[in-house]
Amino acid sequence: MLVILPIMGYPQAPALGPLSFREHRSSLPILRHPVSSTGRGSAFTINCSRFGQQGVYTTVLDSVFDRKAFRPATNFSIPTLVNISFTMSAILDVDEQLQLLSSFLWLEMVWDNPFIRWNPEECEGITKISTATKNLWLPDIFITEFMDVDKTPKGLKAYINNEGRIRYKKPMKVTSICELDIFYFPFDQQNCTLTFSSFLYTVESMLLGMEKEVWEIADTSRNIIQTHGEWELLSISKATAKLSMGTNLYDQIIFYVAIRRRPRLYVINLLVPSGFLVAIDALSFFLPAESENRAPFKITLLLGYNVFLLMMNDLLPISGTPLISVYFALCLSLMVVSLLETILITYLLHLATTQPPPMPHWLHSLLLRCTSPRKCCPAAPQKGNTSLGLSPAHLPGVKEPVESVGKVPGLKEAELNGCPGSTRAQQEDEAQKQHLVSLWVQFSCVMDTLLFRLYLLFMATSITTVIVLWNT
Repeated sequence: MLVILPIMGYPQAPALGPLSFREHRSSLPILRHPVSSTGRGSAFTINCSRFGQQGVYTTVLDSVFDRKAFRPATNFSIPTLVNISFTMSAILDVDEQLQLLSSFLWLEMVWDNPFIRWNPEECEGITKISTATKNLWLPDIFITEFMDVDKTPKGLKAYINNEGRIRYKKPMKVTSICELDIFYFPFDQQNCTLTFSSFLYTVESMLLGMEKEVWEIADTSRNIIQTHGEWELLSISKATAKLSMGTNLYDQIIFYVAIRRRPRLYVINLLVPSGFLVAIDALSFFLPAESENRAPFKITLLLGYNVFLLMMNDLLPISGTPLISVYFALCLSLMVVSLLETILITYLLHLATTQPPPMPHWLHSLLLRCTSPRKCCPAAPQKGNTSLGLSPAHLPGVKEPVESVGKVPGLKEAELNGCPGSTRAQQEDEAQKQHLVSLWVQFSCVMDTLLFRLYLLFMATSITTVIVLWNT
């Protein structure tokens, strides 16, 4: 027979309940409970002589199990310290539209029960036992950002050591609200919070502490994380706070979880094809301005780019306006402007060969400040017509030189017949017309050059932005 003193703080301690050990021992376990100076009650005896033979003794911790509805404290004015820790083993999903983060955690809670004590030396070195959590008082720790029903499995176990320290671990699928900023998609980094607090107990009854250092939590989570999909864990930091609700004050521990998206999938499937299409459209400026295949080529590229955007639309975030959407809009705008510029040049060249309109004075002055046609035109100037950026024989609507040769004897005959003024006027008109054609061809070359340089600047800026965002 062993004499057990009454549980302090309670007037009378009933018989203790079952205690399960993993090993069969031949000695007698002894439970020791300190006595409160204000407690009172009588001693009672427990017969555990056959514990070493049967391995399970049915009357050891009933008094503790019966009081699982009450916070285990010898003095209720002293708050219970609950140390928490967790391990993030997976990042399941990030929903940009609903602003939700889905992850899988192993939550660990550690607290002391002063009513459970035994001497390992008198129990042949037994220092830890396990029991069902349904028999114990559990702290009501919850995550304030939790947005789903708690699906923690039932029938979990908790470990109790000989000092009365209870260690409880449970798996949790956490769907928490998170303020997502997708402007830098797919190079975005998100910072989500997990706030642990008590739902019922104020700071007068429960305080929260750390079971592990926050750097240990971050390192362990990064080492054992099982998903290598779209997101990776960067860091975990913490802060402590007090939540005030009316006259009540609740203790809180806030964890800041930093995650980063792996952009390789989006770079390969979105940015690279888009960059190739824009580069091909920029190379189309090397086609002659008077070529009949230039406009159809650009139209084909524009249609292909629209089909590409429709196919890749599922990879883009549904909500918000990320930077990549602005990039796609700029690419599409450049291709449309390039097509419109090609149509305008084709129209001007056609007009210049039929009835060239006079060029405004401001536009003529602007052309004089621009690069010479020899530097900006895609085709080299022809001999005998170096004043023009393009040979009139290559312009649409201009007859071949062979066909216009027959007009020269007519001019000579008019001069021989005594009409030199008429011949000179025709020559001046022809020279003025050629000068206007030269000016409009030069204007077309300058427009091509400016737009081509704009393409190069846009592509260089895009590549630099992608490299900087990827590295940072």
